[in-house]
Order: sequence, then C-alpha cells, then structure tokens
Amino acid sequence: MKKIVKVGNIECGAKDLFLISGPCVIEEESIMMKTAEKLKEVSERMNIKIIYKSSFQKDNRSSLKYYDGPGLAKGVALLAKVKEQFGFPVLTDIHYPDQAKAAGEVCDVLQIPAYLCMQSTLLVAAAKTGKVVNIKHGQFLAPDNMKHPVQKCIESGNDNIILTERGYTFGYNDLIVDPRSFYHLNNIGYPVVFDVTHCVRKYGIPSSDAKGGAREFLPVLSRAGVASGVDGVFIETHPEPAKALCDAASQLCVYDLEEFLKPLIELHNVVRKY
Repeated sequence: MKKIVKVGNIECGAKDLFLISGPCVIEEESIMMKTAEKLKEVSERMNIKIIYKSSFQKDNRSSLKYYDGPGLAKGVALLAKVKEQFGFPVLTDIHYPDQAKAAGEVCDVLQIPAYLCMQSTLLVAAAKTGKVVNIKHGQFLAPDNMKHPVQKCIESGNDNIILTERGYTFGYNDLIVDPRSFYHLNNIGYPVVFDVTHCVRKYGIPSSDAKGGAREFLPVLSRAGVASGVDGVFIETHPEPAKALCDAASQLCVYDLEEFLKPLIELHNVVRKY
C-alpha cells in the first residue's frame, strides 16, 4: 500500500493529480509573484493542488558566470512571501546539510537534488527537520535502488517522502525517460512525481541557448508519465522562459500551463479507474 504524504492541504499519493511548479531559480520578486499569481488562478480554475517550487541556489551551474540564485536567507524570505500571500505550500532544494534547518523553517518540502540523492549526511539533515523530503532520482541509479536513500530517511525518523523521476544519462549530454522506472518507484511505496522539464535539458549547452532544451517533447513525455501512473507532475514555469536566468530552454510559459494540464488531468482520471 502506497503511503499518502500530506503537504499542506495536499494529499500526495491520493486520487488527485498534483503539481509542483514555479521558476527554476528564485529571481526578482516581481517574477516570483507574477508566476504565483498565475499558478493560483490555474489551481482554482482547474481544481488542481500546487506546490510552489523555486531554488535559492543552483550549485551545479556549468559556469561561475551563470546566475546561481540569491542565496539561502534572501531566497527563503521570498518563498515565505509567496506562501503567505498565495497560500501555496513551498518547496526548495538544499545542497548542504547546514541549509536544512533554515530552509525547513519556511518550506514544506525539502528537495534533494538528483546528483546528491545518495549523500547520507544531506538526507539525514533533511529528514530530521520533520518536513517532507522530495528525493530526486539520480541519473546514475537504477530505480529500485532508490529504496536506499528512502531507508536513510526512515532510519532518521521521517517517512514523509516523495520520489521524483527526471531521466537517465543516455550517451553524452542527453537524458532519456524509461517508463519502467515509474513501476519500480511506485513499488517502493511513496508518492511518485515526474519532473518533465528537467528531462528535456540538453546538458553541455547553456540553458539560455534555444538548443539547450527540447521543449517540444514536454507534451508527449508528460502524457507518458501520467499514463504510467505517477501521482504528480513537476513542471518548471516562468512568465517569459526565454528570459529566465536558469533553464530558459526547458521551462514552460506559465500562461500556457492551463492548456498543457488539461489532457494530463483527463488521462490521470482514466488511469486511476484501473
């Protein structure tokens, strides 16, 4: 039996599809609020629950010249404003154990980046905050081996866990999504999310370059994931993706989100009947 994990008023793993969405990295306040305002409208009109996501730090940028976020204090403060004004539960990722406590004072979900999913000290620190831990599936790890980071959280006293798929390394600078992964992740027993926007990134190419992502594949991949039985979808959104300071080539325009979600919700409702 899959565990239902509560994030605010969202029952992740229950019957309804939920969404994790927001700008890849925390930018200026107007961008954050404009995105949240549209997400709130989409949530209310489509009756879909949303967790607002944005990163205060992107510590894996390919160049020191690229924007890597406002830092912990400023970033968390801005997420707190979004949470207070719009009522969303909020999610951010942490890269180091000493970030967990401060981030957990505001955020409802602490996310473990894919390439750090086996870092014991980081997992323990996140788990000990008592907040929901979203563990992203490492590009290098067989899906059933995600049971190991899950067990580290459980042994640290926290079984409020979400697992997120974001593709496997395939050759050079490319990712591939294997639907068998959703089967294996579901069998671990926690809510499963499909991160659609990160799996279309073309690594090695700057995200500001139009060739740095294959946005045209977002609809077909998202539908495949929902048809495979995921509980939620992770779609990074921005009012003007081409001007985004990170992952500009893969984020979805927030004003296109409603139409994008319609077939996913319909498909999810069909899948849940079986």
